[in-house]
Amino acid sequence: MDSTNPLASLRAQVARAAEPLDLDPGILDGLKAPDRLLETTLEVRMDDGRIETFTAYRSQFDGARGPYKGGIRYHPQVTREEVIALSGWMTFKTAVVGLPFGGGKGGIAFDPRSYSAAEIERITRSYATELRPIIGVDTDIPAPDVNTGQREMNWLKDTYETLEGTTEPGVVTGKAIESGGSAGRVEATGRSVFLAAREVFSYLDRGLRGATVAVQGFGNVGATAARFLHEAGANVVAVSDSSGGVYLESGLDPEAVLGTKREERSVVDHEPGEQITNEEILTRDVDLLIPAALEGAIDADLAPAVQADVIVEGANGPLTDDADRQLQSRGVTIVPDILANAGGVIVSYLEWVQNRQRHYWEESRVNAELEDRIVSAFDEITESVEERGVSDLRTAAYTVAIDRIRQAAAERGVWP
Repeated sequence: MDSTNPLASLRAQVARAAEPLDLDPGILDGLKAPDRLLETTLEVRMDDGRIETFTAYRSQFDGARGPYKGGIRYHPQVTREEVIALSGWMTFKTAVVGLPFGGGKGGIAFDPRSYSAAEIERITRSYATELRPIIGVDTDIPAPDVNTGQREMNWLKDTYETLEGTTEPGVVTGKAIESGGSAGRVEATGRSVFLAAREVFSYLDRGLRGATVAVQGFGNVGATAARFLHEAGANVVAVSDSSGGVYLESGLDPEAVLGTKREERSVVDHEPGEQITNEEILTRDVDLLIPAALEGAIDADLAPAVQADVIVEGANGPLTDDADRQLQSRGVTIVPDILANAGGVIVSYLEWVQNRQRHYWEESRVNAELEDRIVSAFDEITESVEERGVSDLRTAAYTVAIDRIRQAAAERGVWP
């Protein structure tokens, strides 16, 4: 097994979690592969008049529990295997927090920083045209992910509605409020990472106040989680982005660091603070580590140097399977991505519900519903640890999710 391949990690996690469930081998194989995968080439005219091609994907992993749901990312490292793995993780994520969705994921292999806003819009609308036959409010509902946001979702929605000759805000989520988005969506994923950290520290009979924290990936998710942790009394000592990191033993003010990032486009020049590398931030001796960048940040080679007591996964698949097993064997407590960063899809679900009802909620209601789902899911996972005798929170989360998918498939007559 290539442990650095996210799809290999997903399949290993599923196989290990399925052991207590005594699944039929055919059913287990079905939980490791998507229902379908779109791979297409976009031909888009650039500002200078030339045509450039882009490879784009959409994976629909498992629809037993409802429409496919998942983000769209723009990144040069987007691959077929990555989007399949991410759609798989989304399948188990929606199941573990009790949402009536399957898992989806899409992406375009390019670096949006190298293109103008007009070019990104044309790329997005070309992609939306290719997605049109396979997405829909009851079929597959895309959302933002890495390097995409409200702007791209608005373009995708507008293209779909224009081609279909209809008005259907629920075809995508993560939209701007004015286009049918939900209050609380922007902070939702970071908020759930914070809530997961709060719950696991309570579970371990530890307090967040005074706990040292390192956050790798100071984007929307990492910065939001850092701010909530800071407000809860934790000591955020290190943060990083793609350019590097900054460390301050006495503690950083996440809002001030975010101000530096907005002005300088990176956290590395924040003062006061010492510049460090992304590898150094992952190996800091801290109470809590939040890897909130891309998958595979901690592999088997780096794992022996990781010193954190608790890891809460802000990104999807930030630990390879080999690294995960190493850290578990050393007693590191890991809150898996399929719970910790589920806030985004939870509020996407609430946005979808509001779109269907054409009735919109106050942010306080959205945040309360998000917190209730994360806390309830965490309690169910810890109960599974005790009842099923599994050894860790990740395996417990997968067993809860797989059992729910199995029940839904059986009720539909898909599985025996």
